[in-house]
Amino acid sequence: MMFRVLAPLALIATPVAAHAQDVNQRAADIAAVMQGDASYAEVFDAAFTSQIAEPQFRALVDQLESQHGALVGVESIEPISATIANVSLRFERAIAAGVFQLATDPPYRVVGYRITGVTQTDDSAEALLADVQALPGAASILVTPLNGGPPLLSYNADRPLGLGSTFKLYVLSALARQIADGQHSWDEVVPLTVRSYPSGVTQSWPQGAPVTLHTLATLMISISDNTATDQLIAVVGREAVEAEVVASGHADPALLSPFMTTRELFVMKSASAQDRVDLIANYRAGDAATRRQILAGLAGTQRDLAAIEAAFSGNPVAIDVEWLASGQDVTNVMRRLAALDDPTAREIMAVNPAVSPAIASDFSYVGYKGGSEPGVLNMSWLLQDRDGAWKVATLGWNNPDATVDLPAFNALALRAVALAGGE
Repeated sequence: MMFRVLAPLALIATPVAAHAQDVNQRAADIAAVMQGDASYAEVFDAAFTSQIAEPQFRALVDQLESQHGALVGVESIEPISATIANVSLRFERAIAAGVFQLATDPPYRVVGYRITGVTQTDDSAEALLADVQALPGAASILVTPLNGGPPLLSYNADRPLGLGSTFKLYVLSALARQIADGQHSWDEVVPLTVRSYPSGVTQSWPQGAPVTLHTLATLMISISDNTATDQLIAVVGREAVEAEVVASGHADPALLSPFMTTRELFVMKSASAQDRVDLIANYRAGDAATRRQILAGLAGTQRDLAAIEAAFSGNPVAIDVEWLASGQDVTNVMRRLAALDDPTAREIMAVNPAVSPAIASDFSYVGYKGGSEPGVLNMSWLLQDRDGAWKVATLGWNNPDATVDLPAFNALALRAVALAGGE
């Protein structure tokens, strides 16, 4: 899912009495708050401050400045409506693109603000590499052309790491190839017969609800819908996804065999303390056949949402029991997606590109999938430059001992995309 540095909001144009000067003033006020020169509560509305407390806001600002230098001020403002505007803030070494929205009534405080992308103004592959290498735990980065030529940046590119939901690219590729072979069609309607846990929306839809494969795939990739993912695995078959892992050139396909559903991972890691220890130990030690038996034994197990949230909102839990792949493995499946004659799968990947329009403007195509759980982050892009050349930027970070820092990782990932676009 796309990372929002500050509070998420729905940007909906509404009839209001605010004027351009209010938008311009509030843009300056946002910068002033970030610089410590204005009151947080006087600039931001309670609708915002109730979600992002001032210490949390300040920590995010401190993190931006630690990576990009001090905030200099407002670079530009582009009003979208009377209450919504794009704003670019200049730091010493970067431009941070963002969007904000004002309340509809005086004094027109800020009800929403998010940073949508950071573009380095004096970055280099060497500087980015040093920052990736400094991450605690294990990290990797690969920024590379797909059709020959040396990588622009490569570090630990052959080391398998937990992918989180980036594994869904294998499901998408398997589905696309079955459609290309005539086994299915994008407009094929199937009943919703499986149920996982959030993220997503389809876990709340009625059992048996009719849904097209295109809708399931779009939800799986754009909002990382887990129930949609598991439904697609049921449609194409677990073995077909495993075959796609092999066909893509994964260096060690056994790491993804059996290919877990999201529900299976959730249920395994949310078991009670001793049961979880035993389940995970047996899964780690087992061969593929044993692991399949363990997963089959989870089929009838029910967990309430509170148990799932408790397991996945704290410290990392057995992040080696995950969907494991290296940066090179991710690049390989991206290559297969880029090679498809039917552009539908790539169109789905482009629904949520996870970069700002300013960064996207460097490319003719931007497709994205990322994933996370405590201790695991991955962000991966399929990119096509203005000359038609395909590239991949993929970054992974695993730390079994502590949660990983999404804002810091997001900033590194956006720098990697910028590197790919600046060749």
